[in-house]
Amino acid sequence: MARMDLGVSAPEPYGFVRQAQAAVDKGPLDSTVRELVKIRVSQVNGCVFCVDMHVREARRLGERQDRLDQLPVWRESELFTERERAALVYAETVTREVQVEDDLWERVCKQFDDETERGHLVLQTALINTLNRLAVPLTMRPARREA
Repeated sequence: MARMDLGVSAPEPYGFVRQAQAAVDKGPLDSTVRELVKIRVSQVNGCVFCVDMHVREARRLGERQDRLDQLPVWRESELFTERERAALVYAETVTREVQVEDDLWERVCKQFDDETERGHLVLQTALINTLNRLAVPLTMRPARREA
């Protein structure tokens, strides 16, 4: 059981975080890229709750199992597009280092030339990191399911 239910203990600010995520989900960022970013950042941050949730959502949206299987080693995989790779390297860099060097930013801009879509990628990365930093210390776990 989670240590705290933020929907009960801090409903207004937690609601704003959830509303921000809902807005990004409705935005122009491709759903495949969005879910890959959510999953990969959650893997890096060790958030079992978010990994479980977003893998299920990616499958619901039609993501292939082989790509999900290879996501932890996406750099070595041949299954991801250059656009997905740019999003993943950006998301991992922000998650691990925060600072984004100019050459990486240029790569992101090349693959996401629409500034609105690029803005949604930036916000998605920040939001999933925020959500992971809530779920991990609060020991949120996915529901147990039969195998």
